[in-house]
Amino acid sequence: MTAGVAFAPATHARPIGATRLLIVSVARHHFAEGSFAELPRLLSKGDVVVVNDAATLPASVVGHTVRGAPIELRLLALPNAERECDAVIFGAGDWHTPTERRSPPPSLSAGDALVFGSLEATVVLVQPAHRVHLRFERSRDETVAALYRQGRPVQYAHIESPLPLWDVQNAYAAEPWAAEMPSAGRPLDFAALDALRKHGVVVARLTHGAGLSSIGEPSLDASLPWEERYRIPEDTAEAVTRAKRDGHRVVAVGTSVVRALESAANNAGLVRPGGATTALRIDAAHRLRVVSCLLTGMHDPTTSHADLVSAFVGRGLLTEASRFASERGFLGHELGDSCLILGA
Repeated sequence: MTAGVAFAPATHARPIGATRLLIVSVARHHFAEGSFAELPRLLSKGDVVVVNDAATLPASVVGHTVRGAPIELRLLALPNAERECDAVIFGAGDWHTPTERRSPPPSLSAGDALVFGSLEATVVLVQPAHRVHLRFERSRDETVAALYRQGRPVQYAHIESPLPLWDVQNAYAAEPWAAEMPSAGRPLDFAALDALRKHGVVVARLTHGAGLSSIGEPSLDASLPWEERYRIPEDTAEAVTRAKRDGHRVVAVGTSVVRALESAANNAGLVRPGGATTALRIDAAHRLRVVSCLLTGMHDPTTSHADLVSAFVGRGLLTEASRFASERGFLGHELGDSCLILGA
């Protein structure tokens, strides 16, 4: 989570009940190991917990160019009504190879044909950062069905075995918007959500199209996260606004929720409902207008995740807490352990 601290990655999808929780209180300058069973008592009646209910796509498909060069396609969203979508192209290899060691993608031009098993696509536009805009040849329904047959979840080399799609879905997942799992919510099963509600905590939702966490080149990874779409229901906007008005806390489950809520808020902290896109990058200089607490995973300091976390907690306390968790064997990355930051 911060410089000088390393977390061993979780190498497989552990049972949800095995997730450990680091609790960081900014006001008390205190941290300790707890459990998710304690979560309701750590919050107060009237607090609002907001989850990202985007389901995870089978966003990775392998294929080749018409000239035979092997490629992997990582979709950033499902194809739209015109059968078009943005994606990132990788060269030869698969998830067994760390992204930073992957072969570069072949040179592509507009009009080039790509083949992914029973699917064919045409390059409409070549963009920076290995991105392409594609149009699939079959109908949208046929294309989506084929993607679900042939595609796999995006995963990285620290995972030992291929992940089935159901291992990267949160219990409350709804529409398939996420290129990668909004993994901060993985420990929140229906029992945990019910316990929060019984304690008087409001559980609300939004949908945010979480994107890729790594391209493999430092210069490209430094540009992440890219512009992503989100949708905030009216009842969620009302619940958040009511909590802010009445002095309660707003707890974001995951960085995607932070980006959506902070993007949709005005200077008074009032959240606008509806759909939009955001390219907001949050760091220590960002003044949080809506979110006061964060439930998140344990991530390496080389990602943008540490910058966003620093908007909630100072680097000194974050370093101490991270070292404490690292020494106790907390696991990192998307299937690892969790951290609850209770803001000041």
